[in-house]
Amino acid sequence: MSALTGAKPLFRVAIGQDRRNIAPWVMLISVLSATSIIAYRWIFTDLSDRQALSLTLAANPALELVFGPARDLLTNDGFNAWRAGMLGCFFAALMAILTVVRNSRADEDSGQAELIASGIITRQARLAVAVGMAMVAGVALGVVSFLLTWAFGGGITSTLLISAMFTSSAWMFAAVAALCVQLGSDARAANSLAIGTLGFTYVLRGWFDSSEAPGWTEWLTPFGWLSRTRAAVDNDPLPLLAALGFTVVLLAVAMRLQARRDFGMGLVSSRPGPATAPRLGVWSLAWRLNRGSALTWLLSFAFLGMVFGNIAPTASRLITENPAIRVIMASGARTQAELTFGFVATIQQVIGIIAAVAGAQVAMRFREEEVDFRAEPLLAAPLRRAKHLAATVLVALGISGVGMVTAGLVMAVVASRGSDQLAFGDVWLQAVCTTVAVWLLVSVSLMLVAAKPVVRFGGWIVIVATFGITLLGPTFKFPEWALDISPLHHVPVVVAPDRAWGELGWLGLVTVGLLAIAFVGYRRRDVI
Repeated sequence: MSALTGAKPLFRVAIGQDRRNIAPWVMLISVLSATSIIAYRWIFTDLSDRQALSLTLAANPALELVFGPARDLLTNDGFNAWRAGMLGCFFAALMAILTVVRNSRADEDSGQAELIASGIITRQARLAVAVGMAMVAGVALGVVSFLLTWAFGGGITSTLLISAMFTSSAWMFAAVAALCVQLGSDARAANSLAIGTLGFTYVLRGWFDSSEAPGWTEWLTPFGWLSRTRAAVDNDPLPLLAALGFTVVLLAVAMRLQARRDFGMGLVSSRPGPATAPRLGVWSLAWRLNRGSALTWLLSFAFLGMVFGNIAPTASRLITENPAIRVIMASGARTQAELTFGFVATIQQVIGIIAAVAGAQVAMRFREEEVDFRAEPLLAAPLRRAKHLAATVLVALGISGVGMVTAGLVMAVVASRGSDQLAFGDVWLQAVCTTVAVWLLVSVSLMLVAAKPVVRFGGWIVIVATFGITLLGPTFKFPEWALDISPLHHVPVVVAPDRAWGELGWLGLVTVGLLAIAFVGYRRRDVI
C-alpha cells in the first residue's frame, strides 16, 4: 500500500460533487479578466482618454493599494493586469482555501471523513485529494481565463502570464490551507487561519506598493512574487518559480503533519469548555457564538487602521510630487488638503466594505444555527422570534460599527501624527459617518437571512457590487444614478465645504426600513 492508496477513486467522486461550488469561482475570475479588455476598448477609445486615466490612477495611492501598481494603462493588456491581476489572484486564493478546507477538515467535523477512512484509503490520500481538487480548479481557472480573455482581444503573452498568476495564487494558498487544516481545531478555525494569512499578505503587499518601500520588499509576500512578473510590461515568468517552490515546501510539511495528527483534532487544540453549563440569556448567547470572530475582526481593524494611517502621510507626499496633481492645483480646482483627505476617505470606504463583510458573516451564522437545528429548541421555549433576531441584529451591527470606528480611531491617531494636513477629529469623524453606510449593507444581509433565506447570498452580491461601483465607478465614468446605488457614495466628506449631512439621515431611514422588513419576514416565515 502506497501513501496515496485510494486517492484516485476518491478524487473522481469528490470532484464530481464539488464542481458546482468551484465553477462559479472560475467563471467569476475569468469574466473579471475578460471584461477588463472589453471595458477598456469601450470606454477609453482614444489616446487622450487613456493618458487621462493613467494620470488619474497614478495620483490615487488608495487604488494602488487595492488593485496593485498601475504600470501601463495605455494598452488593453496593461489595464487588464492592473484591474484583474492582484484582485483575481486574491479571489483565486480564496477559492483554493475554501475548496481544501471543505473537502478535508469539514468532512472530519461532519463525520463523512470517518466513513471514507473506514475503506481502503490512507490518511495522506484524503488531504492529497482535497489539495488536488484545488490545484485542478486553479488550472481550470488559468485555462478558462486565458481562452476567454484572449477571445475578447487580450494579447497572447500577457494574457497567458496573468492566467498563470491566477493558477499560481490558487496553488500557493491551497498549500497554505493544507497546513492550516493541520493546525486548526476544526474547519472554522482552519478557515480563519488560512483566510487571515491571505488577508495579511494582501494588505502587506499593498502597504509596500503604496509606501515607497524598496524593491526588495516585493520578495517578502507571495503576492509580491506574482507582482514581480510585471505582466503586460516585462512579462517575466521567472518569479512564478518562487510560488512553485513555496507550494512544494508547504505541501511537504502539511503531508508530514497529516500523518501524525490525531483524527478530528488540530495541533492547536481548542480550550475545554466549563465544567458546568453557564446560565445564558438570548443576548449573551448571540455574543458567545460570535465573540471569537468578533475579537479577531477588531484586532484586524486596528491593524488596518495602523497600516493605512502610516500610508496616509506618504500618500500626501506622492500627491504633492505628482505632475498630474500639480496641474490640477495650478488650475485651482481643489486644495491639496482636500486631495489628501480624499485618499483617507477612499481608504475608509475600503475598510467599510470589509466591516460590512464582518456584519454579513454574523447574519449568515444566524442561518447556520437554524439549519443545524439549534434555533428550533430555543424557539420552543417562551422566546419570541423578534427577541431572537434582535440579539443577532445587535451583534452584527455592533461588530461592523465598532470595527469601523476602531479602524478610524487608530488611523486618525497615526495619520495626524505623520501629517499636518490631517486632523485627528476629521479622520475619525469620517469613519463614524462611513459607519452609517456600512450598517445599511449589513442590514441587507440581515433582511435576506431573516425574511427570505433562500436568496441570502444576495447579501454578498450587494457587498461585491458596492465594492465595484464605489472604487471603479468614477474611473469608468459611471453616470451619477449608477454611482448613487452605492450607499458609500452618499457619505459626505467631512472637510468639504458642501457637506450633505442630510444624506446620512436617508441612509439611516433605509437601514431602519430594511430591518423592519427583516423582523416582519422572520415572524411570518417557517423556521428551517
